[in-house]
Amino acid sequence: MHLDSIPASFLRTMDTAHVKYLGGLRTEALHVRSGEKIITDAPIDNHGKGAAFSPTDLMSTSLACCMMTLMGIAAEARNIALKGLEARVVKHMASGPRRVERIEVHFTLDGKDLDDKQRGILEHAARTCPVALSLREELVQEVSFTYR
Repeated sequence: MHLDSIPASFLRTMDTAHVKYLGGLRTEALHVRSGEKIITDAPIDNHGKGAAFSPTDLMSTSLACCMMTLMGIAAEARNIALKGLEARVVKHMASGPRRVERIEVHFTLDGKDLDDKQRGILEHAARTCPVALSLREELVQEVSFTYR
């Protein structure tokens, strides 16, 4: 599915995405501006195939992506070299009701040329990204930084 296959009457200039249920606990999300697609599947522990990101996987991964984006913005604005930035994301589920209870985001990056002030700027940018600030306060966000 691409933008061309969506009726013009359905498109809205402010829309972010259009999502279709494909059956079998699978969805397809279309990013309106770019035409890029994401497929989701329910996880194995919740009646799914686990063949793609689950919606809660995407939420957890979005936290890391948003943090990295804000770190990049902060680095560019202050001419800080941001090299080798990677993240490992671990999602922890709870029941009663089923929900994401805790997200671990473990960053690693080259830090030999970063002083304490620059590291603080990057870490603050990560912790104050829009996704981090939008998640419920009850959802624990464990964020670590390893400089190599």
